[in-house]
Amino acid sequence: MSKISASLVKELREKTGAGMLDCRNALQETDGDLDKAVDLLREKGLSKAAKKSSRIAAEGLVEAYIHGGRIGVLVEVNSETDFVAKTDEFKDFVKDVAMQIAASSPKYVSREEVPEEIINHEKEVLTQQAMNEGKPQNIAEKMVEGRIEKFYKEIVLLEQPFIKDPDKSIETLLKEKIAKIGENIKIRRFVRFEVGEGLEKREENFADEVAKQMGK
Repeated sequence: MSKISASLVKELREKTGAGMLDCRNALQETDGDLDKAVDLLREKGLSKAAKKSSRIAAEGLVEAYIHGGRIGVLVEVNSETDFVAKTDEFKDFVKDVAMQIAASSPKYVSREEVPEEIINHEKEVLTQQAMNEGKPQNIAEKMVEGRIEKFYKEIVLLEQPFIKDPDKSIETLLKEKIAKIGENIKIRRFVRFEVGEGLEKREENFADEVAKQMGK
């Protein structure tokens, strides 16, 4: 498989309006063929969904999810109309998002929300790690780039693997729902609480409990 450059991903994104991860995945599936990648995104409905993403979505739902009295999540997901917000398809999607947040503990909805100082600090730490491993500067830079992408997947909701189907990201799931429902959908904001968070306590992996409940 050929290496997919950032410039090629950007070009595909400009042509289709699809998400960055969807564009990269499409290019990987088509071995870097731009035209085939455009067709693939159209077939999946992601290009059409991207065009809907600019429309105003001010209706929707706030979902509350509590896991065992230990983890609590509130998430707001918006739709264009109240009619769609009341459908089972939309409600199930919002519930899945709430459970994803409980299980995977993201910090931000999108990478655009991540403060620049956090990324810069992470890059400094990762660069020092690579240098401590004895890597030359050019190799260290490539390692940091890859590790930063992994960091985004850990802290950004849209870039996390969907816990029910790790082969797709939450962003891909979102675009699929937009294409299917026919309205713009936006995951606007969320808060997550965990009992004892930030306090010294016995280590328990509540995220694993949530994942098991979801059948993984």
